[in-house]
Amino acid sequence: MLIKLRFLLLTLFLSLFCKAQTPQRRSQDSLNPTKTNHISEVVIQPSSRNTRLSEGNRIVPISGNKEFKTSLNLLDVLKKTPGVTVDQEGGIFIGGRVAPAIFVDGKPVVMTNQELQSYLRSLSPEMVELIEVNTNPSAKYDAEFKGIIDIRLKKNINLGWRGNYNGNIYVNKFNYKENSLNLSYNADKVTYHLQLGYNNGISTYRYNALQYLANTNIMRTDTYHEDEGSVYAVQTGADIKLNDENRVGINLRGNFRKNDRVRRGSLYTMDKSETYQVFNTESENPMDYSQDNYGMTLDYSFQHKGFKMNFLGNYLSVKNRQKDDFLNRDKASSTLLSYWKSDLFNKIDMYTGQVDISQKIGNADVEAGFKYSYSNTNNNNRYDTLSVNNQFRFDPERSNIFSYKEKIIAGYLAYRQKFGKLSMNAGIRFENTESISNAVISDSIVSRNYLEWLPSLSLNYNFNKSSELSLSYSRKITRPIFSQLNPFRFYYSPLNYWIGNPYLQPSFTSQIKAAYRYKNWITNLTVGREKDVMTRYPLYNPTTNVLEYLGTNLPYRDFAVLETSLPVKVTRWWNMTGQIAGYYNYEFRPYLENVFALNIYNYEIRLNQVFTLPKGYTVNLFANYESRTGNSLYIIKPRYTVDLSIQKAWFDNTLNTKIGYNNIFDSYEQHLEFRHKQIMDNRLTHWWDSSRFLLSVSYNFGSSKYKSQEIPRVEDESRAR
Repeated sequence: MLIKLRFLLLTLFLSLFCKAQTPQRRSQDSLNPTKTNHISEVVIQPSSRNTRLSEGNRIVPISGNKEFKTSLNLLDVLKKTPGVTVDQEGGIFIGGRVAPAIFVDGKPVVMTNQELQSYLRSLSPEMVELIEVNTNPSAKYDAEFKGIIDIRLKKNINLGWRGNYNGNIYVNKFNYKENSLNLSYNADKVTYHLQLGYNNGISTYRYNALQYLANTNIMRTDTYHEDEGSVYAVQTGADIKLNDENRVGINLRGNFRKNDRVRRGSLYTMDKSETYQVFNTESENPMDYSQDNYGMTLDYSFQHKGFKMNFLGNYLSVKNRQKDDFLNRDKASSTLLSYWKSDLFNKIDMYTGQVDISQKIGNADVEAGFKYSYSNTNNNNRYDTLSVNNQFRFDPERSNIFSYKEKIIAGYLAYRQKFGKLSMNAGIRFENTESISNAVISDSIVSRNYLEWLPSLSLNYNFNKSSELSLSYSRKITRPIFSQLNPFRFYYSPLNYWIGNPYLQPSFTSQIKAAYRYKNWITNLTVGREKDVMTRYPLYNPTTNVLEYLGTNLPYRDFAVLETSLPVKVTRWWNMTGQIAGYYNYEFRPYLENVFALNIYNYEIRLNQVFTLPKGYTVNLFANYESRTGNSLYIIKPRYTVDLSIQKAWFDNTLNTKIGYNNIFDSYEQHLEFRHKQIMDNRLTHWWDSSRFLLSVSYNFGSSKYKSQEIPRVEDESRAR
């Protein structure tokens, strides 16, 4: 069925493409019916789309941009945005695997990863004015923010109410559906908004491994993961304009997730000649998972002449519950070899509050801010193992009671001034971190208290309207997150799992970035060094054949990223954007009494083509290729993906329909191979069901209309949180 859908979509695209060319050929033939036809010259010229730089940050308009007309939602838009990558699981990265902070209208989004993805999927491209991609944030931003993507939503500036429904369905072996309803009401001094969402369906994942064991046997691991889930989301709030100088905003939200997962796997081992079976076992791991999120945001701003003040407070509560059964049997006889259960409860509470002020003095701005944040995470994961007398008993080796508390006090001082064509932004930030982790069962308590000073400097020079150059420097910190610290086992299979390390240290990154723009051609170069790099490494036990992945700090790594993108207009109906990125990575990695240090080079090429056809059809063909890459221990093989989609608007643009096929050739799985065969010969494959036929319907309604306008950059609203 999927193959038929692929060919159907390709046939539809070709028929529309041919129709687009037919009128022009007929016109030429009617003027000179006896003239021999030749392919006319194609003139490639820069596109007039308004992609630009602002202080070295890329500004990309979204609403009304042809490149994103066929995108289903904002997550799909980010996938096609120059300098941004979205992986198979919805993870967002910029500048070579840097996970950016997500801001909305200059304010940070304090959400879990799952809730954030659900929110981004609820936003259609027509609801977003522009996005700003910042790959080297200044000292005004949290030191953990190595990158920021700021989403500027379109505003309902007319009196009255406005609504939007967006529905998407993805078809593979199973279906997955997304539904969102967005409502806003503008009553002059008060704007109310309400967002409702419901997603449900089934997604699948496969993990395969081939391992040549120390005893010369050959073991194959196959795991199939099927996840049936539903997500309910609600978000509501109001923006109140008290007067010309004071504004208050409040936002309340909830996100509720329920998943039933089934993981089935097998371990199949043969001798070296692959003629004699050593053992063949199968495993079953049913899971019941739920997550409840509650959040609240309070925002107040005051502005009088050249003075500005802003307060932002956030609260987030997350509760995770998960129950697992792990059953392992001999495949031939169905004899139960082992059986254990787990019962997990995890609770996270986060509080943040910050005040920012700025004062304009002549053509200079002096800015300062203070922030306090506190998080408290508690994890209780109990394991019980079936004993020989068929009784479940508490398993202390696998069980885990772990708590982590973290308090951060931060402040910054920044100075901005413009000298003719040159503008400067210098800042210094301090962050004092107090943390304590407690692994109760292993009686391990780790406490830390450290103060760091983090400077930044950026210079921007405008040669003329067509070209500008930006240089910036920053020092950043990356603290280990809860899952990296928690010493509990996360199982891929009965003999393969990863485990956290409570003794991980934070890492520090110093980097320099240069950005140059000539018209719409933008090139970025980033170089830097990260010390105490947090990473995972494999540890193989030749006696038990258990493969663990453990956390550690590497001494350092050097990196460089060179990116360039150029939108061009090939013809009146054909626009495309080419993106090329080159990456360099050098890791100094001690491992098993050896040191492995390799220079790793790789590149990525993306081509986004948009065809504007008669009768309002828009066709998008997106292709992405990633070359061979990896790190000091693993090789990651090349992969590519091709997406095709078609869009058309109806009834004066109130109804928007889209169909498409993502990852048409199902070619985006990830293959890894361990480099050093004398230590371990291990080959892994991760596959996600990203090859999907898709259908989308978006409908706008209401008594007022969104007005697309350029939202000016307001500095006190785009500060780090």
